[in-house]
Amino acid sequence: MKKIQILSLSLLLFASYSCKETKKEGKEAMDEIESKMEKVTENEEVKVLKFSMEPKSGSDVKGEVTFTEENGTVRMEATITGLTPGEHAIHIHEKADCSAEDGTSTGGHWNPTHAKHGKWGDPEGYHRGDIGNITADADGTATLDFSTDEWCLGCEDETKNLIGKAVIVHEGVDDFETQPTGAAGGRVSCAGIIK
Repeated sequence: MKKIQILSLSLLLFASYSCKETKKEGKEAMDEIESKMEKVTENEEVKVLKFSMEPKSGSDVKGEVTFTEENGTVRMEATITGLTPGEHAIHIHEKADCSAEDGTSTGGHWNPTHAKHGKWGDPEGYHRGDIGNITADADGTATLDFSTDEWCLGCEDETKNLIGKAVIVHEGVDDFETQPTGAAGGRVSCAGIIK
């Protein structure tokens, strides 16, 4: 009888220990999952900046520009109105200063890598601000949807950081060849990228 009691007591202690170990392992697994979820949440931070374009050089060109940064990529979406039908250059310029009536207070194209002017992605070189051209329809409306991992919103890498720069829409077409501007003509709309 004593052997049965000792065996029963041993089984009871073993089962109790096993349950505690299982609970401990389960808690450790949950802690690890929660830790990983926190890291994923931190990595998936989405930054959004939205600006209104203001007319320059006596034009009626205005619009909305949105920058969204997610997972290391910045997406630029723009709707511009009041343009003459056809192509118009759109660039990022050096300074978020739209105070001049002709938009020249924004400085030149944003070119932190000191490359020559060209079409975005050209292996011979392009400015980080060389977005290209947009096409206005018969009503004078143009849209842009552009994404890149060569920009950021507020990071410490000044060769990528858009904060403190400006969006400029030009009167003419960027020819992707004329240095340093692409012969795009006057600046007809401006928005400063300010956080």
